[in-house]
Amino acid sequence: MRLFHFSDDPGIECFVPRPVRVPSARPPGRDWLNGPLVWAIDETTQPLYFFPRDCPRILLWETPATTPADRQRWFGASAARMIAHVEWAWLERLKRETLYRYELPSETFEDLADAGMWVSRRAVTPLAVETLTDLPAMMAAHGVELRLVESLVPLRPVWSSSLHASGVRLRHAQGWAATGERPAR
Repeated sequence: MRLFHFSDDPGIECFVPRPVRVPSARPPGRDWLNGPLVWAIDETTQPLYFFPRDCPRILLWETPATTPADRQRWFGASAARMIAHVEWAWLERLKRETLYRYELPSETFEDLADAGMWVSRRAVTPLAVETLTDLPAMMAAHGVELRLVESLVPLRPVWSSSLHASGVRLRHAQGWAATGERPAR
């Protein structure tokens, strides 16, 4: 299994556990997830982080429970394994951003069983770092279709579908705050 951490910093020699920047409401007994941790993503779901850090985005993919109607509604004729929705306002930055993908050793990481997310309570030294440019091409190479929209707000109903929906940095989306946070799943 391969685990990664994405950053705009090319010189991280050691990842030290730190609390999340914006704490989330956690289920009872899981409040420790807001505490000091090193976060990583698995290879399958790494496209969640092929974006500038603060870029709001919603990524969708099928689950075993996905219905044909939901697949048709949200994917249409697309053969992509994931659909990434981003606001037009982020396109130029997305095209010119450089990211650094750090590969991390998996030994100290715990699986959160949540969209490929893993955490370590201990400091982690990366195995390697790779420079990523042309993020739209990276998405395409990983089976992700990029869809540009004026606003992410009309996508809120996807959380009521049978697809998996991951929203990242939605607090930065145009008009999102006026609609409240995304539904909990």
